[in-house]
Parts: sequence; C-alpha cells; structure tokens
Amino acid sequence: MSYLTLKDINKIYPNGYHAVHNFNMEIEKGEFIVFVGPSGCGKSTTLRMIAGLEDISNGEFLINGKRANELGPREREIAMVFQSYALYPQMTVYDNIAFGLTLQGVDEDVIEQKVKNTARILGLTDYLDRLPRALSGGQRQRVAIGRAIIRKVGVFLMDEPLSNLDAKQRVTMRSEIAQIHRETGATTIYVTHDQTEAMTLADRIVVMKEGYVQQIGTPYELYFQPANVFVAGFIGEPPMNFVKGTVKEGKLDFGGNAIDLKMKLGDKTAQYEGKEVVFGFRPESIELGKVEGAYQMEAMVELTEMLGDNTNIYITAGEEKAILKVDPHDTPAIDEKITFSVPVENVYVFDGETELVIK
Repeated sequence: MSYLTLKDINKIYPNGYHAVHNFNMEIEKGEFIVFVGPSGCGKSTTLRMIAGLEDISNGEFLINGKRANELGPREREIAMVFQSYALYPQMTVYDNIAFGLTLQGVDEDVIEQKVKNTARILGLTDYLDRLPRALSGGQRQRVAIGRAIIRKVGVFLMDEPLSNLDAKQRVTMRSEIAQIHRETGATTIYVTHDQTEAMTLADRIVVMKEGYVQQIGTPYELYFQPANVFVAGFIGEPPMNFVKGTVKEGKLDFGGNAIDLKMKLGDKTAQYEGKEVVFGFRPESIELGKVEGAYQMEAMVELTEMLGDNTNIYITAGEEKAILKVDPHDTPAIDEKITFSVPVENVYVFDGETELVIK
C-alpha cells in the first residue's frame, strides 16, 4: 500500500475557477517528489490540499490507506516549509527550531537534545543564539527546514523554498536539502518552477500545466521519454528544438532540409501523410558535420554564446530557428554555413493535433 494516495483530486473555487483537474498519484514512503510547472499550473494548490490548508473539492486523499480529506493540518502529521521562511524575528535560532516542540509541551531536556541534533544536521550549531536578522538567506531557510524536520512527522512539504535565494545560495541549498532527505529518509513533496531543482532533487517529478498533470516519471524518463510537446520543451536547458509542419510524401521540411520521417517512424509514417507533426531534437543531441545514418541538416549560424564547458549556437534554416549545443573548441563563426547531424534515436516526433509523442 502506498503511503500517500491522491485519487481524482480536483480544486474548484467558489467563483468557478478549476485550479486542479483529476490529479492521481501514489507516493511511497521516503520518496522525494517534485511538482514542477509554470506559474499558475496548480502545483502549490495541490500541495496546500495535501497539507490541509485548502479543501479538496472532489476526490480522495489517503494517508496510509485512511481517508484524510476532513483532517486538519495538525492531524495529518505534516510539516511545511514556506517560501518566506516564516521565522519569528524576536526568537533565537534555537527557539525558532524548538517552537513546535515547546507548544506540544515536550520536556526541555528532550527539546535541547533534538534541537542540537537538528542543528548539527543543518550546520547551524554555531548560530543557535543568533536572531534571524543576523543570518543569511540560506541560513534562515535552514532554520525553517530545521523547525519542520525536528517534529519527526511523516511528510515534509516545501513550497518554492529556494526562490528568495540568489543563484549561488540555491545551488548550495539544493545539495543541503538532498543531504537532509538522505539523513532523515522523510517523504518529501517539493514545489518549484525551476526544472533544475526538479531534475537534481527528485526521485519522481510531476509536470503540471493549467491544472492538469502532463507526466509523472523519474528525471531520466522525463528527459529521454517525454510524453508530449509541453514536457519535452519544459525539461532541458536550452529547451528542445521543435519544427512543426505538414507531412508530404513521408517528409517534413526544415528550412529547405527534407526530413524523412520514415527513418524514425517506419511504416507508421503513412498514417500522418497530409497531417501536421512536430519534429523535435535537443540542442545537445547533435553532432557537427555529416554522420552516416543520422538526420543531416544545413543551417546558418546567427549567434554564438561561449559558456565555458559548451557553446550555444543559434541557427536559422529558412524561416526556422534552433539552438545547438557544441564543444567550445568546435564553435563555428557567425554567418558560417554549417551541416549538423541528429542521430535517429535522439529525434522525437509528436502528433501535431494532440501534441502527444508518436511511438
């Protein structure tokens, strides 16, 4: 039996706005789940329904097989870390971390032992006597996490906890959150709009768009086996390149390059004759030059971005544009005409109407 079960969960507000549609998922004990998607996609609303901060309009939420729809936040044994830290400014780090246990009337000796152990895990031992205003953003976020994990609850919920940090602090805190999860083994549900956070932290990722779940899978599955155009374009940086067009005699035009879909789709190509499809490939899946048995295309270099470990090349082929990622030592010149190849196994073809991947 799964630890958390969401069955046909819907959220409909009094004004009729349908924020979450038929959310279904089984979450195992100890999993690190990340909800990801653009702003307004329903990920935070779903998290708040799990926490008991939002009522579930339709559907059923189970904890260890027992219905939890009507349980309050405290009864669900869930701790939540918010984007804004929500620390008490007049309290020391020690008192902030201990606050929940103090309210429960836990013995002071037990509280002291647990606070010190939590501070050790989070690297806060030297800061227990300080007030939040004397801490950096990353340290304040660790205090907020400490206040959650000290309670030894069954589920930790994190709603965009790193969005207030700068880029360097986010990288550091990502690794710290991953380490905390390894040490505590807690079931964690984490909300973010940052696909890098999702890919580096999650056991499984839930990609959402406009209140609907687009795909649930491991980072590997979402990257290499996207279910549709949205997932393929959302996961990956730079995003996947897409060319939309009508199939004519089994081929698709990419700026004067004839793409033979039979190489990828085989006999299924005939089903799409005269229909629109979307041809996709990732910037890093290409090779400069001609490769036997691969898709070969010609284009003009419009712009290059040298990023150290790789170079992004912005190309045009007719009216089509794309981004290629290459070794910096192989960077072509601007306005140079290049040939590049995409291995057939690295190509994706999507139905132009449904936008689902064609397998």
